[in-house]
Order: sequence, then C-alpha cells, then structure tokens
Amino acid sequence: MEKTVMINCSPKKKWSVSGFIMRCAGLMIRGRKEYLHLRTPDNRKGILQALTDADKAVFVVPLYVDSLPSHVLAFLKEMEAFCRENNLSLKIYVIANNGFIEGRQNEPLMQVMEHFCSRAGLEWCGGIGIGGGVMLNVERIMIPIMFGLMILNMVLRGSQGENILEPVGSFGRTIGVFLLLCCGIIAFGVRLAVHINRGTNAGKRYTRIMLPSFIFILFADIFFTILSVFQGGIFRGWFSRFKPDIGCSIIAAKDH
Repeated sequence: MEKTVMINCSPKKKWSVSGFIMRCAGLMIRGRKEYLHLRTPDNRKGILQALTDADKAVFVVPLYVDSLPSHVLAFLKEMEAFCRENNLSLKIYVIANNGFIEGRQNEPLMQVMEHFCSRAGLEWCGGIGIGGGVMLNVERIMIPIMFGLMILNMVLRGSQGENILEPVGSFGRTIGVFLLLCCGIIAFGVRLAVHINRGTNAGKRYTRIMLPSFIFILFADIFFTILSVFQGGIFRGWFSRFKPDIGCSIIAAKDH
C-alpha cells in the first residue's frame, strides 16, 4: 500500500489555514497517510524519517512574501541532501494558499518547489494555488458558531411550541452559501486528490474564494482587526513587559 506524507508547513501552532486544508485533502487520499507539522528545526528529523518509506509527499504551504516561509526553505536544503544520500524517489505535490484574493499569486512559490524537485532528483507533480485563504478560517469558525445558534434556537422554539425545523433550514442555506464560495477550491481539491491517488502529474492550477474582490477585502480587514485585538496585536507594543533589543533586531535583520 502506497504511503503519502502530508506536511503542514505553517509556522503557526494551531488554527492555520494550511493545517485545515491538509486535513481536508487527506480525507480524499487513499492508502497510508502520515500527517506532520513542519514548524521548527526539531520537526525536520521526524519528517525526513517519514519520507524514507514514502511514495508521495504533499506540501501544504502558506505564501510568505511571494515565496516559501524561511523555515521551509531551510528544510528543503536539508531534504535535498537527504534525498540524494538515500536515493529517494518521491512524487511531490503542493497546495499553496495565501491571503490575497487571487490564487495565481502563488505562482512564484510553485516555481521554487519545481526547481527544488529538479535539484533534488524528485518528481515534480504540480498542485494548486488557493487565493483568499483567510476566508476558509472565517468559515471554519463561523460554521460551529452557526450550528450552536441553530441548536439554541431549536430549543427555544421547542419550549414555546413553535416549529423547531425552521432554524435547520436557515443553517442549511448558510452552509450552501459557504459551499458556493468554496466551489472552486473543492473542485480543484478533488481533482488534485485524484491525481495523487493515481500518482500522476496534476499540473499547476489556481483557484480562489468565489467572492468579489471589494467584498473580500472588507471581510479580510474586519477579520484581521478582530484577530489582532484578541491576540494583543494592536496593544502588544504598548503593554509588553519586555522591549525588543534594537541592536539584536538589526543584526537579525541583516542575517536574514
């Protein structure tokens, strides 16, 4: 039975779009699967070990400054040497996502991965680039909230002798809207899964959240503002107990 290693390349510990996409994609991939998270240097050894008996690897990567996150680039350098030393022959697929509305913004990232495969002697099999990834997180948060409100509404209606099925219809319409917004991502995700299961080249395809750009920008601004408030992003610099060492910050910037 073929083995596929699914690698979440987000530097976030939790609630990452990449992790969510990885799990959804894994539901459609047959055979043995191993889900791993590449976030720190300590994760590299385990991932390389998992690749030794794998047939395919799926990198689920967020776009950072029109390319791969720096910790992923460092890992790929180590992976290249490891694959050459161990004569590994893997099929490499990529699912890239970004906060911009257009999926084609992921093209530079795809090119980096394609060149990496060429240098490492691995088989580049393409993938998909997803635009508007932030909306996937919004939907992931909103659906459980809407479901909870539906249950609460049903209980309240039942206690008052009203029709308890009306909230179900409203919730169903909301899910329908969410699925419509994600129809391109779902269609291309299924297509990619078919290629992964067959071990064939999927080419490069780009898709996005089916939402007008001006509406997407408004929702994205609201979401990131709320997220920043809850995570202390707006006031962190004012109330932080520890002030950054300016000298060290400058040196770190030069090193990068």
